[in-house]
Amino acid sequence: MLSKTPAKGMRDFLPKEFALRQQILATIQKTYESFGFTRIETPAVENIALLTSKQGGDNEKLIFKILKRGEKLENASEDSLCDLGLRYDLTVPLARFYANNAGQLPAVFKSIQMDNVWRADRPQRGRYRQFVQCDIDIIGEQSNLAEVELISATMQTLVNLGFKDVTVRISDRRLLNALVARCGFAEEQKQAVFIALDKLDKIGVTGVMQEVEAIAPGKAVEFINLIVRITSDPNPFSRCVEELGEYLPQEVKQNLEEILYITNKTVEGGRVVFDVTLVRGMGYYTGTIYEVSADGIASSIAGGGRYDKMIGRITGNDVPACGFSIGFERIALLMSERGVQPLLKCGTAVLVDKNLDPSQTVDVLNACRHARQSGNVTMLKKAKNFSFQVKQLREQGYDVIYDYKNGAFNKID
Repeated sequence: MLSKTPAKGMRDFLPKEFALRQQILATIQKTYESFGFTRIETPAVENIALLTSKQGGDNEKLIFKILKRGEKLENASEDSLCDLGLRYDLTVPLARFYANNAGQLPAVFKSIQMDNVWRADRPQRGRYRQFVQCDIDIIGEQSNLAEVELISATMQTLVNLGFKDVTVRISDRRLLNALVARCGFAEEQKQAVFIALDKLDKIGVTGVMQEVEAIAPGKAVEFINLIVRITSDPNPFSRCVEELGEYLPQEVKQNLEEILYITNKTVEGGRVVFDVTLVRGMGYYTGTIYEVSADGIASSIAGGGRYDKMIGRITGNDVPACGFSIGFERIALLMSERGVQPLLKCGTAVLVDKNLDPSQTVDVLNACRHARQSGNVTMLKKAKNFSFQVKQLREQGYDVIYDYKNGAFNKID
């Protein structure tokens, strides 16, 4: 017998679960649209050359690849057999979309994407092989107005979803480069040091020190002491600027200062803070990076950054770009566990006898057709357990139920 369960890492959604997900998506889209973002859609399948263009970091190891049609499988390499793959995020496809359609888009393009992506990851709680991402991106805006808008829209969205005390942690990839340069790491050691620092919340200071020592013997103590001095200071950003001195470009310092000042003066529902330990794993970030956490939730629920070089790898000309992604699956799980219920209101149900004759069936169907001009209407045959059937319909969200009997519609209270 064939298995009745979904493929590993995939899920079925019952009507009530799906209704809650749609309700969350509707709130996200409505809020994003209120900030002037517009929704687009890209294909689930992209050319494998785009997906393996060294822009997606470790996610490129998790691509679901698609075999060429009609190709023989014998004595052929994987690379020669696969020309397509399922997208693993929405940012890389967005870069291709913009490169292909730039002539039809405004000079500053503000996009919404809310779609499924696929990664051949190890399934675990809150992590699946097929999942929804909710992205907003601003392409063509070089100034930090892009970051300010993205942070504001994301924070407002989370507030509208019921999350309180939202905190946006912010840093800059160029500041991280200055940090490792200040400590004397070689260029080829930089990425490994970033990966170690990114594990700070999981393995602690001692664990990071051990990993850095293995990367660059003799430099770990200075590096960790610098991080501790910055993070323990009442004003970590000022302390970081002081510690890095001439290693930190003035442009980066001013950019972060302005974002912190403007957002904390204008956003509601939380705060924006500097965090020198913030790394973000994606390899395509070139400047500002940020992550969002909420009160009582251990892990981040949103994140993003600036990626000014990605589109240029396709077109040959760099275009400023910046994005923010909400962790939809994590948010949906949290809201479900908190007991948030979808606002179910299916409309009207009409229950008819099993032996309804054709002329009566015509009358009922015509009545339902006219009633659908004002809302949803379903027609069902009466079940043996009539009271249980009515109870189920109420639970599904049918607030008006009629019992059709002897040519009359009798409303059930």
